[in-house]
Amino acid sequence: MYFPYRLSLLYWGLSRSIGKTTQRIWGSFSKNLVLSSQTRRPEFNSFIARTNTCGELRSSHLGQEVILCGWIQYRRQNIFLVLRDFHGLVQVVIPQDEMMPTGEIEIKVKTAELLNPCKKLPFEIKDFVKKTEALRLQYRYLDLRSFQMQYNLRLRSQMVMKMREYLCNLHGFVDIETPTLFKKTPGGAKEFVVASREPGKFYTLPQSPQQFKQLLMVGGLDRYFQVARCYRDEGSRPDRQPEFTQIDIEMSFVDQSGIQSLIEGLLQYSWPNDKDTVVVPFPSMTFAEALATYGTDKPDTRFGMKIVDISDVFRNTKIGFLQDALTKPQGTIKAICIPEGAKSLKRKDFEFIRKFAVDHFNQEVLPVFLKGSRNQNSPVAKFIMEEQRLELIRLMEIQEDDVILLTVGEHKKACSLLGKLRLECADLLEARGVMLRDPAVFSFLWVVDFPLFLPKEEDPRELESAHHPFTAPHPSDIHLLYTEPEKVRSQHYDLVLNGSEIGGGSIRIHNAELQHYILATLLKEDVKLLSHLLQALDCGAPPHGGIALGLDRLMCLVTGAASIRDVIAFPKSFRGHDLMSNAPDYIPPEDLRPYHIQVSWPTDSEAAKSSLNHPTHQQS
Repeated sequence: MYFPYRLSLLYWGLSRSIGKTTQRIWGSFSKNLVLSSQTRRPEFNSFIARTNTCGELRSSHLGQEVILCGWIQYRRQNIFLVLRDFHGLVQVVIPQDEMMPTGEIEIKVKTAELLNPCKKLPFEIKDFVKKTEALRLQYRYLDLRSFQMQYNLRLRSQMVMKMREYLCNLHGFVDIETPTLFKKTPGGAKEFVVASREPGKFYTLPQSPQQFKQLLMVGGLDRYFQVARCYRDEGSRPDRQPEFTQIDIEMSFVDQSGIQSLIEGLLQYSWPNDKDTVVVPFPSMTFAEALATYGTDKPDTRFGMKIVDISDVFRNTKIGFLQDALTKPQGTIKAICIPEGAKSLKRKDFEFIRKFAVDHFNQEVLPVFLKGSRNQNSPVAKFIMEEQRLELIRLMEIQEDDVILLTVGEHKKACSLLGKLRLECADLLEARGVMLRDPAVFSFLWVVDFPLFLPKEEDPRELESAHHPFTAPHPSDIHLLYTEPEKVRSQHYDLVLNGSEIGGGSIRIHNAELQHYILATLLKEDVKLLSHLLQALDCGAPPHGGIALGLDRLMCLVTGAASIRDVIAFPKSFRGHDLMSNAPDYIPPEDLRPYHIQVSWPTDSEAAKSSLNHPTHQQS
């Protein structure tokens, strides 16, 4: 049983005992967090009575008198204790009539003071003890004591400190705080609304400091940086929270390559020493290439299974549905090769793949076996001519036991489907023991040349910003703004790591006239909402650009955590709730009165509909 009493202990002498293994494991904790050999070791005992942490004592300390503070991890007969703090474990022996030499290091108690007793805890503070996420979030202050949470948060702190050093000390950036209370702005995600005491007027919480950092460039603070808190009212997912943290950066007189070089150096400088070295420069790929090759704008490049256009192989095919596909405008035939798929995947897996394609894309996908004994079970393979079969094997580099997934349709739709199936198949293969994505590998990729605009889902005849409305068009495409704006590329760039977008930025529009045209004419936004920004751009704004790194998502990947909630001290649950404090909570009507707000309670039917749209998740 776990007894987490907090102790202040004064000891004399050290004798030898067994059980050094535990101390070695925990003793390496602080060592693993050191990011640079030149970093000065922190003083963990300054300003307090403690002389040492539990994880640092060794045989070299024999004979010294020490004061330790921590929780009791284990006790036996009130004689033998294991004391735990954030640094590690140490054995403690309370003197009795008989000596009990049990290891290389143990501490004999001179005086002990119980600082605070503890009731029975809802779970043991041990990493191997399984706990539901809801229970962990409800008792987050206890969950934070675990070794993994301590490691995650301390590593996060050290990486942020190294980023500050790199930006401010080495490259002259200025750390500036921007307002949290702002106003509603056009475009982007839904914003949280904050009431004011003026009737009908509200603040909003900023999705990012985007406008403020551009205004700082106008103000002559040409290198800005901030560890920024941002807010989006769009629920939680494993890689998203309603409130999150960005490493926010903006520079004047910079181009895209300058921003990319800065970020590559920043990550290389702040990267933990116990991970593989970050190799720069990062490879780059256009949005069009990423879609055509991986079916997504954030590809995981740790493994292959690339999309291949095999339309030319079947130009003269006799297979009816392939003939029909190629006769349609923009009709294509695409495929991916699943390594060892014929050997590793079962019939139910291929049924799942086909159902997934129909349910999510309303598309058919066919498994085709070109080698091995299963090709007779593939209806399509029977009608593929020998010349076509050999060309497919050569084009897709098919090996024994490989299987290809084939689909037809318009380029973007076919690629998007195969991009999703590529990841689904990777999950299936790894569940069968085929290793594709090495968790120790960090594969960075720049994705560039995004479209500036996308058609609106609700009305494809209208446009919306692919990134945000302040992104500058590609210099080669500016003339298309006035004739074919849907074809304009942007100066937007994303940084992708192992299939997750960890950063995004752009070169900004610094010309007031161009910004007004894009907002008013192309996006049909109310320019009055952004009059302050347009006025600032008209006051000699310098060319500028920037980027924001998602700190939570980056740390999730660096630590190998299952969710970004594991790298945030006090995260929200899946539904955006704080299970520890029960926020959000009700406010009495008298407290709402100064804000001129009255709650309109939903009817029973509306409440039932809301519960269907937001079901309760057992995993919070």
